[in-house]
Amino acid sequence: MRALLVRPQQPGSVALEEVADPSPRRDEMLVEGLAVGVCGTDKEIIEGHYGWAPPGRQNLVLGHESLGRVLRAPADSGFTAGDLVAGVVRRPDPVPCGACAAGEFDMCRNGRYTERGIKQIDGYGAQQWCVESGYAVKLDPVLGRVGVLIEPTSVVAKAWEQIERIGNRSWFRPERALITGAGAIGLLAALIAAQRGLEVHVLDRVTHGPKPELVRTLGGTYHTRNVTEVLKAVRPDIVIEATGAPDVVFDVICGTPAYGIACMTGVSSGGRRMTVDAGMLNRELVLDNDAVFGSVNANLRHYQQAARALAEADMAWLERLITRRVPLDHWQEAFTGTSDDVKVVIALSPQAE
Repeated sequence: MRALLVRPQQPGSVALEEVADPSPRRDEMLVEGLAVGVCGTDKEIIEGHYGWAPPGRQNLVLGHESLGRVLRAPADSGFTAGDLVAGVVRRPDPVPCGACAAGEFDMCRNGRYTERGIKQIDGYGAQQWCVESGYAVKLDPVLGRVGVLIEPTSVVAKAWEQIERIGNRSWFRPERALITGAGAIGLLAALIAAQRGLEVHVLDRVTHGPKPELVRTLGGTYHTRNVTEVLKAVRPDIVIEATGAPDVVFDVICGTPAYGIACMTGVSSGGRRMTVDAGMLNRELVLDNDAVFGSVNANLRHYQQAARALAEADMAWLERLITRRVPLDHWQEAFTGTSDDVKVVIALSPQAE
């Protein structure tokens, strides 16, 4: 079979190569890879900034946003041949810490977790892969074309779960949500906001292409003005920040109304310095009972929540979210961005093209 291999922390080392077919352990399913999504983490690994190969190896199979179809499954696994599945990315640390022992491995305390396609475990960018039934989620057959969105959706499902928990520390009846950033994470966050019955607002600097219409189709309002102006006009109860842009992050933290909740999902690059009135920021957070928190990754529960959210969504809308499907033979094109990209996927099988 063929797989996308990379030598982590060696720029430009990614290649499509022939490798041996996988041999599942007794507790694993054998899965035909249908598609793998491409995100910023994959690009950072290719550029040599990130990633770790499995112990004793130089190469890592790339890809953590998965979609596959079961070829063979253990009798007691709850899966059967033909099931549409996605694999969870993270695995708990071997100690384990308290969070990992409780199944909350997305909140690992000691950093010894591993991740498919990122940290010390081969990913899903192969024509066949294996996965333990306890780290896989079964998808509704209706998601056959769009199930590769499950991993980014799990990230925002977790964010919304955490928002709900924080909000319920007191009376909580949110009406308006603002999402900053209209990439895949931002638009999927907007989808779940719409499913929750909230008034949806999305801010992005892009004025053309599919993003404005994707927001309007959800019944939301698309903004391109300065974030401070939008915050004052909308007065959102909830903000999900999905750009990682330092100026936007700071304005979001400072701009929520009383009892506002701001969830940070975008990862910022270092090196940018800003002058901050820390005293005023603290005063506003305290006197308004505001909450700011970060959220990343997901556990099995969040994948299950994501599977339900996607199955309830409009399939045509999800199809439009995937703006490019790149055949495996032309995999290089998937890592070259265009101005209209939202989510790019590599088709590992012709049926996913």
